[in-house]
Amino acid sequence: MAHPSQLGLQDAASPIMEELIHFHDHALVVMIFVSTLVFYMIITTVSTKLTNSHLFDSQEIEVVWTFVPGMVLVLIALPSLRILYLMDEISDPHLTIKAIGHQWYWSYEYTDYEDLAFDAYMIPTQDLLPGQFRLLETDHRVVVPIESPVRVLVTAEDVLHSWAVPALGVKMDAVPGRLNQTAFLTSRPGVFYGQCSEICGANHSFMPIVVEAVPLEHFENWSSMMLEDASL
Repeated sequence: MAHPSQLGLQDAASPIMEELIHFHDHALVVMIFVSTLVFYMIITTVSTKLTNSHLFDSQEIEVVWTFVPGMVLVLIALPSLRILYLMDEISDPHLTIKAIGHQWYWSYEYTDYEDLAFDAYMIPTQDLLPGQFRLLETDHRVVVPIESPVRVLVTAEDVLHSWAVPALGVKMDAVPGRLNQTAFLTSRPGVFYGQCSEICGANHSFMPIVVEAVPLEHFENWSSMMLEDASL
C-alpha cells in the first residue's frame, strides 16, 4: 500500500500493474526528454542575439519538427494500446465475483457458489485493532486465490461508484443498471487496499476495498467456512 511521502506508484501485485508501471516509467523518460529539449530551445532563443536567415524559412526544419513529435507520439501510443487490450482481455476466469456499490459500503457475491455473499463495511476508528489501517479496513475482506484469473462484475444500486485497487491495476466504474466487468490475477499473497474512486456522496471516503490473496488451499478453507456460516 502507499506510504507517506511516496513519489512512485505502489508495488505491483499483478502482471497488469507491472505493465502499467513499466509504461509509466517509459512515458516519464519521454516527457523528461521533451521537456529538456523545449526548455533548452526557449533558453537559447531568449539568450542568444545571433540570427540566421535560414531559420526563418527552411523546409528541412519544418519536416524535422513535424516528423519527430509524430514519432514521439507513436512511441507512447503503441505501448499504451497494448496495455489497453491486455486489460480488456478476460479469458477463462477461475472465479467470478460480483461487486455492488451502495451508499456507503460494498456488497460481494461469489457467483460460482450458491450462498456465498456478504457486505463489507468500513471498521470505525475506535474499533480498529493494533496494526490495522484507519479508513482502509473492512469487516469482511474479498478473499481470492493467488495466480488464478478472477473476473469482477461491477455495478451499483444507487449512485455512481468506482471499484479500484491500485496494487492490482484495477479500476472499474459501478453504474446503476449497468454491469461492467474487469479482471485481475494476483501474483503473490498479501492484503491489498483500495477505495471508491468516484465521488458518491457525503461518505464517499468511507467505503474502502480490501482484497486478500491467499493460496488456493486457504481459499477453499475460507469458502467452506463462509458457506457453513451462511447455512446456519
